Amino acid sequence: MFNSNNRGRDTGAAANSPGSQPHVPGAKRGMFSVLGPDVIVTGNIVATADLHIDGRVEGDVDCGSLVQGTESRIVGLVKAETARLAGAIDGAVSVRQLTIERAARITGDVEYETISIENGASIDGRLKHVAIDAVRTLERAAPATTMLISAPSDETLFVESSDAAAA
Repeated sequence: MFNSNNRGRDTGAAANSPGSQPHVPGAKRGMFSVLGPDVIVTGNIVATADLHIDGRVEGDVDCGSLVQGTESRIVGLVKAETARLAGAIDGAVSVRQLTIERAARITGDVEYETISIENGASIDGRLKHVAIDAVRTLERAAPATTMLISAPSDETLFVESSDAAAA
């Protein structure tokens, strides 16, 4: 067991056994990534795998499934199929199946298909229910550019354009 020879050690033969699964690009099943509490990411994160964030992210997060720890902080847009949020988010959230835990602090608008909010959670923004058909339509639509235009009064007017040159 503690010898320096290779007897009884895995020499790679087990990797070809029928029980092992080869890495398939884009596959989500059984894969997950963890950003520990000491990790600070500056930039956007795109993951096909499940993601667990305990650290700080200064950028957008786009993943299949997100679990956010209580000490975590995300400054940017969060987009996922499912999410369990417990930390701080400063930015918009767009999740199909969303659970907001009591320790969560969200500053920004929240779009969801289904939502569960525990007592004590804080959301400073608008909640918007998105129907299943609307979500599928939005996914197929071409990305739009949002332009900020000042209206004559105290209101702000948002105009969407599919042409970035219109800005």
